[in-house]
Amino acid sequence: MTFPSLQEQLDLITKGAAEIIPLEDLAKRIEKSIATGTPMRIKAGFDPTAPDLHLGHTVLMRKLKHFQTLGHTVIFLIGDSTALIGDPTGKSQTRKPLTREEIDANAETYKEQVFKILDAEKTSVDFNSRWLSAMPAPEFVKIAAHYTVARMLERDDFSKRYKSGQPIAVHEFLYPLAQGYDSVALRSDVELGGTDQKFNLLVGRHLQEAYGQEPQIVMTVPLLEGTDGVNKMSKSLGNYIGITEAPGAMFGKIMSISDDLMWRYFELLSFRPLSDIAALRSSVTAGRNPRDVKFELAREIVARFHNGAAAEAAQREFIERVSEKSVPADLPPKVIQVEAAGIRLANLLKEAGLVSDEAEGTRHIYRLRAEGVEAIRQYFADVWGEAVTRFRIVAENTDER
Repeated sequence: MTFPSLQEQLDLITKGAAEIIPLEDLAKRIEKSIATGTPMRIKAGFDPTAPDLHLGHTVLMRKLKHFQTLGHTVIFLIGDSTALIGDPTGKSQTRKPLTREEIDANAETYKEQVFKILDAEKTSVDFNSRWLSAMPAPEFVKIAAHYTVARMLERDDFSKRYKSGQPIAVHEFLYPLAQGYDSVALRSDVELGGTDQKFNLLVGRHLQEAYGQEPQIVMTVPLLEGTDGVNKMSKSLGNYIGITEAPGAMFGKIMSISDDLMWRYFELLSFRPLSDIAALRSSVTAGRNPRDVKFELAREIVARFHNGAAAEAAQREFIERVSEKSVPADLPPKVIQVEAAGIRLANLLKEAGLVSDEAEGTRHIYRLRAEGVEAIRQYFADVWGEAVTRFRIVAENTDER
């Protein structure tokens, strides 16, 4: 098999990557691949903890697509066994485990959604239950023997929980080991993950060495902030944009992000060259309305997961719905209880499904108060525009919408 040159591959692979460990070994691995005509094995794992993939997942999947374009073998690993343990990354407490039924149902949706980005003919979909579920307990004990508790406590979230006296369940230490062993089972050359996964990815390198394999290259990609502009995009936080959402809902959510966050989405999600994005930035600095630039971003993303016609229709509907304040009659009603004294803004945001809880809504409002009345006005204009892309807001016992 013939591959592009070393420099061509490095240029595409390193584009948008947060960190590559070690970069010099990646170059050597690519040179070996070119010399032998053998594609590298590129692994990325996704635990099916929710039924839908969102735009945050696609940052990583776009990088997998780059490797496919260069001719390498991409392994989309569904962590149906690791999901039973639960990834403790970024968690301040032990997470609630999923049932096998929930995991299996979510895994099926992942299999359907992944090919909205990756090439089906060039992607190997695997499940880590294939080796982890069949592994005898003594064998997993041998894996655990290759890592120490002290090394586990070097991990930032474990360290913070330990120092603050918050409990860490023993099974949480098993998660990095199980993910690391996936790399051994698949003999991966490169493993990709978000920046929050760095520790787990490095465990994979360590275990491969322990099992006599050449350690994989670790590549991390930036985490995409959710529509709130604060937290990592997450289904549990309600700040996500699902890749299977209807065109109008997807378009409206993208339009709800702040003008500053728009550039982050361009850099991590758009297929445009960086020079084009820089030109768009310059046009806004020169006086172009950032809303019109955001339209371009929303159209590109909606067209990717639906089609161009759907993206154009979504923009027309958005303009009619938000700019002209009209609400389609066929949207499902969302009834909100409003007392005679009114309703707190934070509670309104929660009831409308725009924040995960009232506390998050309150934090947004207090943060915006420091920026002035105009910032608050713009925020509510944006999030209300998002709300009406999802449903018709009805205050109970009134005719107001």
